[in-house]
Amino acid sequence: MTVQVDAAAWAGAPDEPEVAELDHGRSALVADINRMRALLEAFRAGEPPEPGGEPGTDHDDETTAVGRLVRLFGLSPFERELLLLAAAIELDGDVASVAASILGGSDPRPTFGLALSILAGGHWDAIAPASPLRSWRLVELGPGPTLPSRAIRIDERILHHLTGIEAIDDRLEGIAFVGAGAVPLAPSQLRLAEDLARTVATGDPTLVLLYGEDVDARLDVACQVAAELELVPLVVRTSSLAPGPELANVARLIDREIPLLGALPILDVDGEADGPAAAILLDLLEAPVVIATAGTGGRSSGRLVVRRSVDLPSPAEQRILWSAWLGVPLAADVETAVEEIAQHFRLGARAVAGVARELVVTGPGDVAAGLRRLCRERARVRLDDLAQRIDPQATWDDLVLPAGHLELLHDIARHVRHRTQVYERWGFAERESRGLGVTALFAGESGTGKTLAAEVLAADLGLDLYRIDLSATVSKYIGETEKNIRRLFDAAEASGAVLLFDEADALFGKRGEVKEGHDRYANLEVAYLLQRMESYRGLAILTTNMRSHIDRAFLRRLRFVIQFPFPDRAQRADIWRRVFPAAAPLDGIDPDELARMTVPGGSIRSIALSAAFAAAEDGTPVTVDHVMRAARVEYAKSERSLTDAEAGGTR
Repeated sequence: MTVQVDAAAWAGAPDEPEVAELDHGRSALVADINRMRALLEAFRAGEPPEPGGEPGTDHDDETTAVGRLVRLFGLSPFERELLLLAAAIELDGDVASVAASILGGSDPRPTFGLALSILAGGHWDAIAPASPLRSWRLVELGPGPTLPSRAIRIDERILHHLTGIEAIDDRLEGIAFVGAGAVPLAPSQLRLAEDLARTVATGDPTLVLLYGEDVDARLDVACQVAAELELVPLVVRTSSLAPGPELANVARLIDREIPLLGALPILDVDGEADGPAAAILLDLLEAPVVIATAGTGGRSSGRLVVRRSVDLPSPAEQRILWSAWLGVPLAADVETAVEEIAQHFRLGARAVAGVARELVVTGPGDVAAGLRRLCRERARVRLDDLAQRIDPQATWDDLVLPAGHLELLHDIARHVRHRTQVYERWGFAERESRGLGVTALFAGESGTGKTLAAEVLAADLGLDLYRIDLSATVSKYIGETEKNIRRLFDAAEASGAVLLFDEADALFGKRGEVKEGHDRYANLEVAYLLQRMESYRGLAILTTNMRSHIDRAFLRRLRFVIQFPFPDRAQRADIWRRVFPAAAPLDGIDPDELARMTVPGGSIRSIALSAAFAAAEDGTPVTVDHVMRAARVEYAKSERSLTDAEAGGTR
């Protein structure tokens, strides 16, 4: 590494007011380079070195890079001169030529013996392993049979620093980077960053551990702490570090960047903060450290540990963020949509900013509808094998139920839609300790419309609907069921999704007496589920064919319980009228006559669909014969036969 720079041309760069301080530092460095050239030329000519005190110290102030290095790393006058000699060789071709002629070879880098000969105040421990020059990796020693014959090379990062170029060491590429300066945060998160900054500013060895549900904001709050302290946020991805001998060298480079940049180190940890890479870094780093992590544990390494949870913004804070990012005029246009979104979705400040920007890019249109769609897509989560996302398409017109049942369903929608207004603004939350969620049990025979009603509610509220796969949720292994339930509710909390526990009696059955060890754990699973249901902020709908199998203790905690009745003949006729789309060709279909069949709405929909496929195969409109053939197949599923009374005049 030899950076050939003509010092004279460099010094003649035009001055500008905004870079006056940088020019002063460069001028001081050029003067030092010229002095090193003079010392080398005098030595080559056999002239004795000029007597004097500590050369070069007249330039050592806060405006020069050399002065900062002396202060940051505690360099002695001789170590300072040795560093400048190595830098002069790299920066000036004339200096390198003189040094090469003295050393009698092609390598111009000065040896330690040459430095002792031309520099005042020399001492042998200047290049000892524990010296600042070596321990902070400011210089490197080349090979050689003796210590005086070993060449001295300045580190490239330090050389760039001397010339006024600030860039993180390229050996840390992919590992460390400068975090964002101004980041979007909720008011409570800003207050948290301010409080933590005051704690770090005390000067005590501090470890700030940030965890919590707002994944993006954990790192953002850490960067804001640095901003409050007027420091650069130096983010280190511990996932890019592999434990081993090289990790110590990487840690030392990171530790060196902290004073060079004036930085606050921030460890971005994917898992627990006490992993091997994070632990080694904590042992080696000397400055206060902030860790943004998914877990709550962490190795202190003799530091004062401060743990704080970074929570998602409250609905009220979300409304503030939406107003800030959408702008007052636009926010007024979509005030109702913003109110609903703040209640349904638990979006972080970064997500709100992203949706607002995307909404502007998508252009004109139904802004409120676009906002709801973007929020739903942004908050959408993947529940892997535990749930299936259903795209709700059904509307209130698709439901055929008694008026009282429909009113109860509308009541559920009202409770979900206005829960923030009632609980927070009107103060009911102060008297209610079970959270802001809404739970409902839909009981009734198969096909009576329980799942369809859940779809209607999700569509009306503009939310995703997830059907829970109970067979994948319940596990025979102790503790696994609770873990699966936790994953479900944690994901649903962030997305605002509606959870549909289909045939819930399999999971929410009666708690039995403890006769063996497994019974005790089964009861604990139910107790944990009750706790999560009470604290869940969204809508959870449970369906069952056998209401009597649901635990009474659980029923008491449900806000709504709706018994879906088997449809009477008039209701069945109404379902038959709605089941065929307007575009479907019909021939001789009489809904009143088809209503003789005593089947629920789900079976009616299956019969109509099968009849339509049969008609398409025949190339004719849907006829009574198609419907009857499909009905016999549907009856056979439940081991029944179509009676003459049910067939009636439809034969």
